[in-house]
Amino acid sequence: MPLSTSRALELLDKVAEFAPPDQPRLQNYIAALRAVLEADTKQHDEQRQMIAEFEDAYNKLTAPANRLGTFLQWLEPRSESLALVALGEQEYVVQVDPKLGEITFSPGSRVRLNESYAILGSMPLSPTGPLVKVAEVREDGRVRIGSDMPGSDGRLVLLAELIADHAITVGDEVRLDASGRFAIEHHERSESRDYFMESVPEIPWEAVGGQEAAIELIRDTIEKPLLHPEIYARFEKKPIKGILLYGPPGCGKTLIGKATAYNLAKEYSARLGRPVKEYFMAISGPKILNMWLGETERMVREIFKTAREKAKEGRLVFIFMDEAESVLRTRSSGRYLNISNTVVPQFCAELDGLQSLDNVVLMLTSNRPDYIDPAVLRPERIDRKVKIERPNREASERIMGIYLHDRIPLSPEVASADGAGGRAELIRAATEYLWRNTKETEFLKVSLRNGTSQTLHFRDLVSGALLKGVVDRAKDAAIRRAIETNASDTGVSLEDLKAAIDREYKENEIFPKSDAQEDWLQLLDLKSDSVASVKAIGRNQGEEFARKIIS
Repeated sequence: MPLSTSRALELLDKVAEFAPPDQPRLQNYIAALRAVLEADTKQHDEQRQMIAEFEDAYNKLTAPANRLGTFLQWLEPRSESLALVALGEQEYVVQVDPKLGEITFSPGSRVRLNESYAILGSMPLSPTGPLVKVAEVREDGRVRIGSDMPGSDGRLVLLAELIADHAITVGDEVRLDASGRFAIEHHERSESRDYFMESVPEIPWEAVGGQEAAIELIRDTIEKPLLHPEIYARFEKKPIKGILLYGPPGCGKTLIGKATAYNLAKEYSARLGRPVKEYFMAISGPKILNMWLGETERMVREIFKTAREKAKEGRLVFIFMDEAESVLRTRSSGRYLNISNTVVPQFCAELDGLQSLDNVVLMLTSNRPDYIDPAVLRPERIDRKVKIERPNREASERIMGIYLHDRIPLSPEVASADGAGGRAELIRAATEYLWRNTKETEFLKVSLRNGTSQTLHFRDLVSGALLKGVVDRAKDAAIRRAIETNASDTGVSLEDLKAAIDREYKENEIFPKSDAQEDWLQLLDLKSDSVASVKAIGRNQGEEFARKIIS
């Protein structure tokens, strides 16, 4: 049996003690032998360490990979050596490494498992995972995820300990762990949708010019039932739930919708003696259209669900859907795939569900009400249809006065007039220029089937949006002049307004860009059965812009 290196050195040291001192050569040999033995010992130790490190690295590289599972529970009766874990869709009863010491696993924790599925330790939760919407919150600490439609498929999951005390509500989102059994992260429902507005700007009725008849009808049908519910209850008259605003573009349909929300909330707050916050949901029809099957229907459900929730919170809710014909278009016979075939029934069902709420108002707007499905426009759904007319001459003056108010600087010759009379005279002169009946203002010639014809001028196509554009153009001209002259008294002049009117109509941005006669007739508010043809004047020097209707 070979001696150990340390033992050999000890014996060599003993031999050196007994060596005769008169034999120096023997002493030298012993010292040399000891040096060689020490060097060999050091080299042997280094090689042995290298082999150990290699074996350790080899064992690590060839060891089976650890699995990651989800801790479900300790087995009952409570045992810290046996636990139930989930690995994918399977569940296992596993051992726990006794070297772990104090164990802090909780349901939903992520654990590391060896090839025998024994728990070796804990792992941090993954920062990624599927986000799902909560469809139902149960009292036993579980939530149902999946579709919010009754009778549809869903799944029950548990709340992990780290979010067990969160106030989770229907519509919130939770992130699932890898096993899909636990919700490990909570995200409150976001209301920053582009069609949800917490409030609307202050728009009193006085800021809506030229639509007195429409405003009066809206106030009678929406405002009065809300402010005097006891009188309506005595007559067993329920407030209407829906109203349609239709008419030419740019005449104030959207403005009236926002003004209704603001003024109704203001009057309702005064009646109750406490502030009532309005919740204005501005929905553009094309924005909620989606190519994916069922997605548009889901957004319709979400819109009405949000309206019901906000109404139950005591808010005054306005659902304002612009360009409604894009979503609620007349359904087809079923021979071709048409999104309206499923969206319209969903919309009607949700609208019928609002009957029990007294503080939700639905307003639709459309330039083409003839495209909207009749099931939407029937009584008990959309009860009132309000036509928004083009402003007449007096209404045009009022609208221009709204935008050219007393805070807008006027030119010195206008400002030098007596008080507000100069401003009023300026507006009157600009309206007179717009309303003139001359060769320069001719735009369209309409030939009727009875053999007569009618020439339409610029005044026949005026709108609130056009008048606002005229005032903005006049402001631009005054601003350019103020910058060039560096004069502090520069303001809007009559020449600015006249030039703005000419430029606004010259660009023809409000007119159809196609030769479809139906578009022209809808814009001009003419009945198609009485029109034979429409011919443009001025812009194309008499070129026929709409072909004759085929009888």
